[in-house]
Amino acid sequence: MPAQAGETPGASRIAPRTRSALAPAMALALALAALSAVTSADADQLEPYQATYNGIWHGMTVAISNLRLDHTGDTWTYSARSEPRGIGRLAAGVFPPAQVSVVRVSGSEVQPQSYKSTGGSHAKNTELTYDWQAKRVTGTYEGTPVDLPLTPQMQDEASVQLALMVALLAGHPPSTFQLIDRNAVREYQFAADGEANLPTPMGEIHTVVYRSQKANSRRITRFWCAPERGYIPLKVQQTIGDDVQWTLQVQSLTRG
Repeated sequence: MPAQAGETPGASRIAPRTRSALAPAMALALALAALSAVTSADADQLEPYQATYNGIWHGMTVAISNLRLDHTGDTWTYSARSEPRGIGRLAAGVFPPAQVSVVRVSGSEVQPQSYKSTGGSHAKNTELTYDWQAKRVTGTYEGTPVDLPLTPQMQDEASVQLALMVALLAGHPPSTFQLIDRNAVREYQFAADGEANLPTPMGEIHTVVYRSQKANSRRITRFWCAPERGYIPLKVQQTIGDDVQWTLQVQSLTRG
C-alpha cells in the first residue's frame, strides 16, 4: 500500500508494504533492459550487453541494478542483480537479489527455457522449467508448487521483456501479455502512451512511452523506451494515481 498522507516512509516498513507489489514489477521493469541488446530492426539479431540502473523509492536511491545479456550457444541468458543502497540495506526482500532467465529466440518468437529468482530467503525463491514438447511449465514460485499448461503467450518476469522487444521491433506492440504468478497466470494490458525527450547521463534522448497495467489494478508502470537504441527503457516508473511508487533510471549502457 502507498504511504498515507503525512506519513514518513521508514526502513522498517518498506519490505512488508512494498514487497508484493514492487518486487515483481521491478523485476519486470529491469528485464525490459534486454531491449538494448537489439542491433537492428530484425528481432532475432541480438548482441550481448550490460546496463546499470538506479532504483529510487519515494525519492531515495535504495538499490543499484546491474543487468546483462549473454549469448549461450543456441540460447540467450539474461541475468539481473540488485544491490541495496542506503535505507535499502534495511529493506530485505524489496528487491530480488538475483534473477537468471534462459530463452530461445526463433524468428518472432521468444520461448523461455528456465527461470530462477532469489528473494532474500528460501521461501522467496522461484525456479521454473519449461517443457515445450509436453506443453507444461513446472517448478516452485516462492514456495508454491507450479504445474501449468504452457501456451505461446506465457512468460515469466524476465522472459516477457524479450517477447515485448520482438513485438516492438516488428512494429506490432502486444495489447496484452501474460505472466506466471505462483500456480496461476495474470494478464497485463500494454499500450503506447506518448513521446518524450528524456535527460540521461548519456545526454538527452528521444523516447516513446509505453504503459503496462494489470487487469482491475490502479497501478500503472510506464517505460520510456529509446527507438534508436533498440527500445531500451531509459526510465521506468510505477504510479498509483499521482503517487509515484518507484522509479528506475539508467546510468550506463555497454553493448557487445
